[in-house]
Amino acid sequence: MQPYKPQQLKGFGQLMAQFPRKHLILAGSAVAAIFIMLLFIPSESAEAKRTSLPLSLEITPKPTITPEQRLPVEQPWTTIKVRGGDNLSKIFIRADLTGADVHEIVTSSAQAKQLTRIYPGQTMAFQLSPEGKLQALKHILDPLNTIVYERNNETFTVNKLTRQPEIRQVWKTATINSSLYAAAHRINIDQNLIMEMANIFGGVVDFVYDVRAGDTFSLLYEERYIDGNKLGNGAVLAAQFNNQGSRYNAFRYVYNNGEVGYYNEHGVSMRKAFLRAPLDFTRISSSFNPNRLHPIFKTKRPHRGIDYSAARGTPVYAAGDGRVTRAGYSKANGNYVVIKHGEQYTTKYLHLHKRNVKKGQRVKQQQIIGSVGSTGYATGPHLHYEFLVNGVHRNPRTVLRKLPKAESIAKADKSQFLAQIGSLQMQLATYNHHHKLANADQLTNSKTL
Repeated sequence: MQPYKPQQLKGFGQLMAQFPRKHLILAGSAVAAIFIMLLFIPSESAEAKRTSLPLSLEITPKPTITPEQRLPVEQPWTTIKVRGGDNLSKIFIRADLTGADVHEIVTSSAQAKQLTRIYPGQTMAFQLSPEGKLQALKHILDPLNTIVYERNNETFTVNKLTRQPEIRQVWKTATINSSLYAAAHRINIDQNLIMEMANIFGGVVDFVYDVRAGDTFSLLYEERYIDGNKLGNGAVLAAQFNNQGSRYNAFRYVYNNGEVGYYNEHGVSMRKAFLRAPLDFTRISSSFNPNRLHPIFKTKRPHRGIDYSAARGTPVYAAGDGRVTRAGYSKANGNYVVIKHGEQYTTKYLHLHKRNVKKGQRVKQQQIIGSVGSTGYATGPHLHYEFLVNGVHRNPRTVLRKLPKAESIAKADKSQFLAQIGSLQMQLATYNHHHKLANADQLTNSKTL
């Protein structure tokens, strides 16, 4: 082979230059077409393989899917909020349904009749067929409970769906500067929760009279969430109240039968024979005084009880278990209730707005027996409360300290009780310890600034 010489390329170029440009373009296109055709002409062996393929491997046409074979399309839901004054017919009309649809679903089964019990704030969701026929209905009672009605030919199946909330434990503490309400509001504890704490300690602390500035309290309780949204508070698990130098602890204990009680770390019940105060804490307007000047008659008349000033309608509780011996109205006492607790003790509740119990009725401690009012000889809404021992009036605030002690956990339940509250004790102590350390660090830092 002769070595390549640049002048050879030059000679070829001179040769090509002799042809017209148009002829060169046509010749190049022809050569390219021939090359492409050669690529697609199969060889003899390839042709043989192709012709020898079995007929079963030949591509068959895609089958046609009939409308009946297609997957059903999920129909949209129409959601309607139940308003005040609504009934089932009005709601169905807003969902483009008729009274006949109401009758069909309500009479489809005995379970479906509960659909007529609807309340404002609930939600109803409707699913209709493309022809506008009711296919399914959801009655959302609350965020956790929904009743679903689904069409099954000419009737409806009924199923209840229940969701379980997420439970979170929360610990909060505060120091009382002016009032328990103000302290609770400062740390975002709602009224119901603080009232529950007051009920737990109701046998050892009079939240109307005993609370002082500087008292502290701690709460370990549950909050309930669904989809990240708070539904409300759950149970109080443990609580501590430091009142005028005395410390009271309470731990929640659940018995095997589901009953719940609150006990201190030694197993002594927080529920005493009598409440320290027969109503939610407000303020005392007149204390026990045998030589009190009567506000209406301006004469010295003994005040054989305690007056609790409160808003009209405030619930009044039975101070202890017993039987109603009298319930009526008199010119001086207005609406009144008298309860006998065993053979020795009697409590009286005067100037009530309403009475919720009748003579001879058995009542439990903290059962609502009436509400605060100003009936009879009263200058304003308040409860007059008396406590008698063997028929003799005693100061309700001092006599309670002399009454029988509260019951304790039975010996058979003691080991189970200690095991159940062990973690609660540790949590309460840990949270309180960390809080003290944080306050100490904050105090130290403030002094060094």
